[in-house]
Amino acid sequence: MVKNEVTIIDYGMGNLLNVKNALRKVGCEVKITSSFLEIENSRGLVLPGVGSFRDCMNNLKKDRLIDPIYKFIQSGRPFLGICLGMQILFTESEEFGNTRGLDIFKGKVVYFSEESGLKIPHMGWNSVKIRKAAPHLKDIPDNSYFYFVHSCYVIPDDKDIIATTTEYGEEFTSSIWKENVFACQFHPEKSQRLGLNILKNFKEVVENC
Repeated sequence: MVKNEVTIIDYGMGNLLNVKNALRKVGCEVKITSSFLEIENSRGLVLPGVGSFRDCMNNLKKDRLIDPIYKFIQSGRPFLGICLGMQILFTESEEFGNTRGLDIFKGKVVYFSEESGLKIPHMGWNSVKIRKAAPHLKDIPDNSYFYFVHSCYVIPDDKDIIATTTEYGEEFTSSIWKENVFACQFHPEKSQRLGLNILKNFKEVVENC
């Protein structure tokens, strides 16, 4: 395997080319695939996503990608979830009615409250407060700004996995980290220099694994 090789899971959703181009900018060898064997043989795995939780899970089931994701994470190799790719790691989502997720982490995905009077979806730049020194956040200053597009957010049962939080009417979890899994609600591929820095940090984790 190539030392800096990263695979992006293609399940018919997400801005795959943007993520691919951003990873290439930081020096990764990148492939986009829905092949079980290519996922199994990857050094690092990325699951991006834009769209609904239910459609995401349905597509992963249809393409028989759920078991490869479980096996990859269980292997201890580096995994990066982006936006919807973070949300589906949790037990369930209330988006468009309750839908079961991958249940890798216990917790629920919920809508922002409309009572806040803020525009939903939460779209645009917002700051992140660092709560845990994840390797993916190396050289990221506290309260740095990243780009968000989402109507729901995760509530982890285990608060120890929370890496960053963000304020939007209420404080919500904007990234998590546990062992070989890092996932963020914001889009590093759309977050300019600091977003690329997070992807560069992920590349370094892959190379050192």
